[in-house]
Amino acid sequence: MKLTVLGCYAATPRTINNTTAQVLELGNQLFLIDCGEGTQLQLRKLKIRFSKINHIFISHLHGDHFFGLPGLVATFRLLGRKNPLHIYGPKGIKEAVTLLLKLGDSWTNYPLHFYELESKQPELIYEDKHLSVHTIPLDHRVYTNGYLFREKPHPRRINKEKVAQYPLDKFTFNQLKEGRDVETRDGRIIANKELTMEPKHSESYAFCSDTLYDESIANQLSKVDVLYHESTFLSTEEELAFKTKHSTAEQAAKIASKAKVSHLILGHYSTRYGDINAFKNEAEAYFHSVHLAEDGKEFEF
Repeated sequence: MKLTVLGCYAATPRTINNTTAQVLELGNQLFLIDCGEGTQLQLRKLKIRFSKINHIFISHLHGDHFFGLPGLVATFRLLGRKNPLHIYGPKGIKEAVTLLLKLGDSWTNYPLHFYELESKQPELIYEDKHLSVHTIPLDHRVYTNGYLFREKPHPRRINKEKVAQYPLDKFTFNQLKEGRDVETRDGRIIANKELTMEPKHSESYAFCSDTLYDESIANQLSKVDVLYHESTFLSTEEELAFKTKHSTAEQAAKIASKAKVSHLILGHYSTRYGDINAFKNEAEAYFHSVHLAEDGKEFEF
């Protein structure tokens, strides 16, 4: 699993900072999560191939999370894209994007599919043979979702040295990967555990966008490998966080601790703070593995 942070600051883009957008590489695919202004510039700067992005997930319709989307959709057209593009986001996202395409007489020359979300309960919105994506309903000033990506269980790994000791037909290899015992050509039944090893760990990633502190989401996030949770403010501005329906670094760490995740990444910092290390220091009092998102930073877990 690889996460590339394109932007991780709140509210408005600056010459030195970008608003929220990130690329998740999981299950041999690239997923774009949120698309603030400057996203396509960051994609170019970090040499991420546009053509490999087929699914875009937008958390909510505040500008710092999706104003880069219409431009990206238009750029795909100019680059001669042929593959379908799938966009998931709150109801209204289709109207917002297609209105600009209509006014500019610049309809896409590739299939463009919108999946508008309204449910306030977690729901499965994407699934393939490798992974699934569920929404994480959040409490913000407008309808907002986070997204939970989970790889499906991997097959068991064949122990080549052990397998070589028995007269086995090749078709039994699939049976071994499925966890089944197998029969040798001379009629012996060999237990699966003798010929295989534990499967590769199935990875999971949760993206929690702008939200009021809400411990109830910890149940859905239980034992996730990596949690990105917004931390717009430090606890000294907890009252402001409550008023604007955002979270503090301390609150993000408490969610991570309660959910027993492996790693916490903080982001969506207010630009009022000069040193983001203060966010890490605050969170580490409540959680053991804290990382700071930074524009252009890559995480591999």
